[in-house]
Amino acid sequence: MTEKLRKAGIRDVLDLALCVPHRYYDYRIKERIDESEMLFEVTVGAKTKLARLTKWSAYAHNISQEIELIFFHLSSSHDKIFTQGAKLYVAGRVQRNYGKIQLIQPQKIAAYKVGRIFASYKVPIRGDIFEELKRRYLTREALLEEGLPEDIIDALLRIHYPDEAFYKEFKKQGEFFGRYLEALKCTEAYRYMRGLKVKRKNLPALCSITADPTPFIASLPFALTQDQKAAIEDIRRDLGKPIAAKRVVVGDVGSGKSMVMFATAFMAGKRRAILMAPTTILAAQLYEEAKKYLDIPTVLVSSTNKEEDLESYNFIIGTHALLYRKLPKACVIMVDEQHRFGTEQRNRLKKLTQEGERVPHFFQFSATPIPRTQAMMESNLVDFSFIRQTPYRKDITTKIVSKEDFKDIIAHIAREIAQDHQVLIIYPLVEESENYGYKSLEEAAHFWQEHFDGVYVTHGKDKQKDEVLREFRDKGKILLATTVVEVGISLPKLSTILIVGAENLGLATLHQLRGRVSRTGLKGYCFLYTNDKNNERLQKFAKLTNGFEVAELDLAFRRSGDILTGKEQSGKAFRFLNMAEDKEIVARAKALLS
Repeated sequence: MTEKLRKAGIRDVLDLALCVPHRYYDYRIKERIDESEMLFEVTVGAKTKLARLTKWSAYAHNISQEIELIFFHLSSSHDKIFTQGAKLYVAGRVQRNYGKIQLIQPQKIAAYKVGRIFASYKVPIRGDIFEELKRRYLTREALLEEGLPEDIIDALLRIHYPDEAFYKEFKKQGEFFGRYLEALKCTEAYRYMRGLKVKRKNLPALCSITADPTPFIASLPFALTQDQKAAIEDIRRDLGKPIAAKRVVVGDVGSGKSMVMFATAFMAGKRRAILMAPTTILAAQLYEEAKKYLDIPTVLVSSTNKEEDLESYNFIIGTHALLYRKLPKACVIMVDEQHRFGTEQRNRLKKLTQEGERVPHFFQFSATPIPRTQAMMESNLVDFSFIRQTPYRKDITTKIVSKEDFKDIIAHIAREIAQDHQVLIIYPLVEESENYGYKSLEEAAHFWQEHFDGVYVTHGKDKQKDEVLREFRDKGKILLATTVVEVGISLPKLSTILIVGAENLGLATLHQLRGRVSRTGLKGYCFLYTNDKNNERLQKFAKLTNGFEVAELDLAFRRSGDILTGKEQSGKAFRFLNMAEDKEIVARAKALLS
């Protein structure tokens, strides 16, 4: 590609194919008037200036008769262009006035545009130069070389080099349609996934591990789900390869991802596994579970054991504090709730244990389910395992509530507390805000503390939040918190969650918060408190319990995200492709890459 195209943001042929015309003009020379807008080949005659307009007489060679060029808005350049005797191509809106053919506010048309249906582009490159570049680079041969199939190429070329049938249908539709729109979507998905594939770097593994997880699975006092077993099998295969694994294990809230982590640590054995969790309380919880189910030397890295030698442990668990410790060689790195860590933090953990080009196998775990189309696209960057099944069926009733339901909510909370159940109330804001429309955590705390005992309060900036959560778990009744509890401690007695201002939170966050309740099979309740009970997004969310279905709904509402540049949460990354609707097109694009 030339420097001119690169400066216009066009890096390759696919970029050029996706730089579509914003409008089409019929600049064919016609011998009779059959359109409201037309091109004429004229010789300019005399100029006449009237009160409200200026006109030039002209002879139109293509229709062999006199016409008038009418201007209501005249600039200094017009006198330079429309000189008497000048031969020009002009185009404009045609009208008949007292038997005369008039061309309203005509424009001079460059010769390179004449004789065809012309595709007009909004690019920072001079028109004739762009046309030449397009002719040179946007060809059937070039698109075949990019790996696109014939039917997609035919449609793309028709968009850029339109014929009459396409032009008429485009005028009728007012936008790209049918197979042409599908071709643009497929090309966009294909280019995007190819970019991810190039971005993926396969590096040699620090260790190739041959291990059998069967003894660990057999030792458990409960049966794993088929999805858990499948994820463990995926990881077993990864560990045996000479190329370092890059796998994300995605499981809904309560699907049992921790057992997959422990199976991975078991398979790593003396080759060592390190697990990084986002919070101290979650790291401690995983450590306690690991000691219960795993018979291997395991340590929890904390601020109190900074000097401890970690060499004698097979399984090392900690928070981001691990990044500041001297770590022994580890062939397996795991990151829980991977979206809670920045790319830099995750990479730093890998670098602490790599040796030259050889890196540890890397497994990320996420409780935020992603839509199938997003997974198809991202799978060119990382491998995926999905845990859709849960060890037990969650029974959670989700209800949209408002101010008029408050008495009923209070009564429900009192009933649950009487049964020794716990209640979680989420306030998105810690402090008062004039523009928010709901009470903040600080404003509401007084009411709950006045009417109930056993009320605990915490938020993201609370330095004592881990201690508050532990104490609440053991003896609390109501916990007032921000979304800090979206990921964190397991609360086995938690039966009810009330989320204030629910419409202001993302669906993934709502689902994560709802997942705090009914962790042990209790009957669960989720109340979405809102001033807008007719909110369509909340109404649809309330009917779903499966996290993967919630993810599909979330995608439909917030449109497609950008995986390649890391802007997954920020609006639409694609001009044509709609990831919520275009599953089959994405699947086809993915197949073209395999």
